[in-house]
Formats: sequence, C-alpha cells, structure tokens
Amino acid sequence: MAESTSMDIQPEADIPGGNEKKNDELVIEIRKMVERPEIEPSKQCRIYKVPHPLRKWNEEAYTPQVVSIGPFHHKNERLKVMEEHKERYFRNFMKRSEINLEYLVGTIREMEESIRGCYEETIYLNSDRFVKMILVDASFILELFIRESSKSWTSDDPIFVKRRNNAVMLDLLLLENQLPFFVIEKLHHLAFPSLPDNIGLLKLSFYYFGYFNIQSIQVHPNVKIEHFTDLIRTFQLPPLENLPKRQSQLIKHLYSATQLHEAGVKFEVGTIVARNIMALEQTRYIENAYYTDYFILLDLLINTTKDVDLLCDKKILVNYLGDNNAVKSMINDLNKNIIWSGTRDDYIDLCKELNGFYENPWHKRKATLKSEYFSTPWRTASTVAAIILLVLTFIQTTCSIIPLV
Repeated sequence: MAESTSMDIQPEADIPGGNEKKNDELVIEIRKMVERPEIEPSKQCRIYKVPHPLRKWNEEAYTPQVVSIGPFHHKNERLKVMEEHKERYFRNFMKRSEINLEYLVGTIREMEESIRGCYEETIYLNSDRFVKMILVDASFILELFIRESSKSWTSDDPIFVKRRNNAVMLDLLLLENQLPFFVIEKLHHLAFPSLPDNIGLLKLSFYYFGYFNIQSIQVHPNVKIEHFTDLIRTFQLPPLENLPKRQSQLIKHLYSATQLHEAGVKFEVGTIVARNIMALEQTRYIENAYYTDYFILLDLLINTTKDVDLLCDKKILVNYLGDNNAVKSMINDLNKNIIWSGTRDDYIDLCKELNGFYENPWHKRKATLKSEYFSTPWRTASTVAAIILLVLTFIQTTCSIIPLV
C-alpha cells in the first residue's frame, strides 16, 4: 500500500507578517467605528423597525411588496423594478416644479443629519447615495399624490393599474417604509412656494389616503404627523381632546361575542385596519396605544368561528378570507407578543358592564334557552312544534274534562 504523504498548510496567522497585516486591518476598521460621528436622534420624528417578536408572526405584513421608500428596504432586489418608475416620476416632478436641481440637492444635504436621526437604526449609505434616495423617494410620493388628486395619469402609466396602485398605497403605509413628513413637506414648499406651508401637502395626503379617514378629520394646520403610518393612526382615532384616559389596569376577562349576543347584547357597525399601526404604537406610542386596545378587545370577543359568524353578520367584520377559522386565527394572532401596558378607561367600564349584563341570572337563562332550543332553524322548528303540540294536548285534555263537570 502506497504511503500517503500530507503537506501541512500553514494558517495565515502563522505566516510571518500575517498577524501584523490582520492587526493593521482590524485597527483601521475599529478606528473608523470609533471615529464615526454619532447621529443625534431626531425630536421631530422617529421611524422604527418592527420589533422582531411582532415581525416573525407575519413577515409579509411589514414588508413592502411593490415599492421601497426610505433606507430600510432600499437594497431589496425584489423591489428594484420600481426604481425606474420612481426615477421617471422624479423627472416629471422636476419639470412641474419651480426649483433648481442644484439648490434642491444642497437643501436635502443640509438636512441629511437630521433625516438620518429620524431612523432607529444607523443607515450605512454614503452621503451621495442617501441624499439621492431621499430626493427620488420624496419626489415620487409628491408626483404620485399630485397625479391622483388631479386625475392626470395616463392610461399607459403602470402605477395606476388598479391592483398596482392599491399595492403602492399599502406599501406607503408600512412602518418600515417611511420618510419623515417634514422632508416631503420641505420639498413641496420648495417646489411650490406660492402654496401655504403645509396645507397643500396635507390636502394631498388626506386625499390620497382618504379611504382610511373614518373619523372624517378635516385638513387643518394643527394636524401634526411624523409620517404616513402616523397619519393613518390619526385617521383611526377620535380627536385628541376626546380620547379617554388610559390606566395601568388590564382587562382580564370578557365573555365572547356569541355568549354576549345570546344574552341580548346588540352589536353595531364599526371598522378595522391593520398591523402596522399596532407596530407603531409598540415603538412610538406605548403609553397611548389606543388602537391596540381596540384589537385586544376584539381578540377577547372572538374565541370560536361562531363569534366570527356573528360579527360578520353584524358587519363588525368583513370576511375577505372566506374562511371563518382563518379570520379567527388572524384576529387572535394580531396580539401575539404585543406589550400591553394599560387600557382605555371606557373599555374597562364597557367590559365590566358587558360581563355584568351576561352574569345577570335572567340574561343567563335567556342565553341558555336560546342556545339549547333556538340555535338553528331546525331546533327552532322542533321547539315551536313541541310547544304547539303541548298547547293542543292541553286544549284536548281541557275539552275532554269539561263535559264531565
């Protein structure tokens, strides 16, 4: 058997001079890290990454599907297709605006540090790439809003194909897909200086996202928002002065929608939007998580598919999934890993009233009767037939006794 020979390969660390070279590279890297200027967090606006415990339950709900805005998803290869459309919109925006490109670039560069300070994570883009990204993304948004409000899109504009337009709108609501509102506001003011400072942009924003304005909030200079996810949250909540106080007490128990309905509680119409506002409240409004309170209450109401049936029947929910079990799972999953630090005063009072209503002996008996004898058309028919038979038997017995008296 031939003798096998082996050659010892000396690792780089053992090669003369290898350690010194690696140390020099490491020192340079660490020096860059030490000397990197710290970005002061912005007080005007904060844009967060969705906390991992929330993201892991539904990655897609927090990830743009069509267009990336801002730095967090800027390098997503799947979204590169939209970059040429964004640049086309940028060119059109520059044509309609009253601004010099050099001045515009200089203005954004002056704001660069404050813009970077709005993002929770350090953005590792060099200055030129960062300024270009902000400029193109902000111009794209403004051009999109202007075309939507003036209905000035063309039939061959791929963005205004209905399905893609809806997808773009949803992407613009995502928490991780935001630009600071003050940046878009500044660009709008520079491009159209004859318009009032922020009313023009607010009008455009209110118009574009009008579907979500369930409180019918009017455009007003006092409306202050940090970005579009924040705007949608504003649309969903009553005016600040009408918001109830929150307290540290948590709702520990609430009877399900079906149980309450069988006891006589009537459900009326409301509306529902999505996960990114809850993620925003988890990062920015943890002490004022009014929107999250609503979904926690909804979660407590829904324990079975019968609860979904009832809430869909009362138009509290609209089931686009077609599967009640999927809806139940979706609502119950919404609150997984949510940090719940307190509850609205009115929700605490409401839950006490609902639980008290259900626990009333008369209402409990009513619920039991309804559940056991009138829960389906067949049971109702059988119960009614049995009552009729009982009445007829009583009448027959009475009639047979009367002649004997």
